[in-house]
Amino acid sequence: MPTIKTVIVDPQLMFVQGLKCSLQAQKELDLEILASLTDGGNIRQELSKFTHVDLLIIELNLNGEDGLELIPLVRKYFQDLKILICTSYDDYRYVKEALINGADGYILKSNSVEDLLQGISDVMENKRYIAPGLHITPPNKKKLDKKSVEPKSRFEDRFIIKRKLTKREHEVLSLIAQAKNNKEIAEQLFISDQTVCVHRKNIMRKLGVRNTVNLIKMALEHQLVQY
Repeated sequence: MPTIKTVIVDPQLMFVQGLKCSLQAQKELDLEILASLTDGGNIRQELSKFTHVDLLIIELNLNGEDGLELIPLVRKYFQDLKILICTSYDDYRYVKEALINGADGYILKSNSVEDLLQGISDVMENKRYIAPGLHITPPNKKKLDKKSVEPKSRFEDRFIIKRKLTKREHEVLSLIAQAKNNKEIAEQLFISDQTVCVHRKNIMRKLGVRNTVNLIKMALEHQLVQY
C-alpha cells in the first residue's frame, strides 16, 4: 500500500502526540502525518495546502466547531479523502449521522491501537469501518429514548448539550440570550408567540434548567450562543 498521507484534527494535544507516536511506530501501515490541527475552523484551507491528502482523522468535539457538521463540507471539496472519526462519543446517533454525512469510519479513543489500524486499513480499501462496541441503531430503544429526554448530568460537555437542541431551538436560545421577549423573538423568526413559548419550554427541559436566568447562564458558560 502506498504511503497514507494523513491529517489529524483534534484539540487534545497530548492525545495527538500519543496518536502520532503510535501510528509512526507501526510497521503494518506506511503512514505520514502531514499536519495536526486543533480546530476545524479553516479545515478546507488547511487541507488545500497539500498536493494530496489520503486520510483525515478527526474528533467530533472541536474548539468552536462541530465535527459532524464539518464532514459534509470536507466531503464536498475533497471527494477522494477518507474520513475516520476518532472520538470519545459512543452514542449510536452520532455514529449514524457521521456515516450519513460522509464519514468512512468511526472509532472510539478507548478502542485499541489494533482497532485503529484495522479501521485505517478498511477505509483505505473503500470499506466502511465501525469499531467494536459501536452501533448505528439503538441496542435498547426504550432505555435510550428515555436518556435522550433527560440530561445525563450537570457535567455534560458543550458538544453533547449543543446536540440536544434543534436548529430552530438554537435560534430561539440565541435571541433569549439577547434578552428578547417571546413577542420580539416571534417577530424576528416569523413564528407565533405560542410557538416561541413551546420552544422555550423544550429548551429548558432539554438543558435541565427551570428559569430564564439559569438558561442564559448555561448558554453562555457552554458557549451555546455567539455574539
